[in-house]
Amino acid sequence: SEVHSSQDLYSYTPQSLPHAECPQPYPPERQDCNISECPPVAAWKVRPWSKCSLTCGAGVMERRVECLTSKDQPSKSCRQIEKPESHAACQERECELFTSCREVQIKEEFRKDGEYFLRIKNKILQIYCADMQTSYPKEYVSLRSGQTDNFSEVYGYRLQNPFECPFNGSRRQDCFCRNDYPAAGYTLFHKVRLDVSAMQIITTDLLFTQTLLGRAVPFATAGDCYSAAKCPQGQFSINLTGTGLKVAESTKWVAQGNYATVKVHRSQDGARIYGRCGGYCGKCVPHTHSGLLVQVL
Repeated sequence: SEVHSSQDLYSYTPQSLPHAECPQPYPPERQDCNISECPPVAAWKVRPWSKCSLTCGAGVMERRVECLTSKDQPSKSCRQIEKPESHAACQERECELFTSCREVQIKEEFRKDGEYFLRIKNKILQIYCADMQTSYPKEYVSLRSGQTDNFSEVYGYRLQNPFECPFNGSRRQDCFCRNDYPAAGYTLFHKVRLDVSAMQIITTDLLFTQTLLGRAVPFATAGDCYSAAKCPQGQFSINLTGTGLKVAESTKWVAQGNYATVKVHRSQDGARIYGRCGGYCGKCVPHTHSGLLVQVL
């Protein structure tokens, strides 16, 4: 008999057997994987830059940026963080600022009506140039506050008794009146013409106006034939807010006609003017010698 101590060690390991003794078929030693077609390699591709959007001053140029495969097919596999810029600032040259629409027409060879930036009394203002196809283009100021804040009116009602002022001067349709004043009218203003050398608004230019009732009424003008008792009903309103201009403090309104009364209220910044004028028959207009003068803010 054999005697073994507890310290004897045995190793039981599997032993390889010849292939001939293993069942068939043998398992494959290699196997295909990821047999789908690999996506084409894609990269960002850029087109040439466009021309600068402006011929002078700060403009923008653009280019087309696409993610394309090697076969020029669109792809979404490009990394957005690596995408090249599609817009860039550009400036071909400094803009030369002109002082009149005629200068713009001659030096820039622009012949299209529209808004331009002009240097007016050392300030840059947006001015509308009209009649640019002619030899005598004109400057206009677009009234940014809207037409309802820029109107002129000659009131058409007339009191039966012109020596009274009923309803404390307020306007009422049930007054003892007749609506027959032939000079009556109501005009809205979209733009007003500016004499840039004299800094004067040409109040009689009605190119960009709309007369809703009766006769056209000049800018900054109001009147009526309502009463001889200092009871004016005609109104005008000026609002130059947003234009860079204000009505000059030296601008005054004068009364014309019979028993005419003038009441003019001016905002603190001079951009807004409201007037009530009238008589029997009478009106108010900017002073005939100086006109409606404006200043840059």
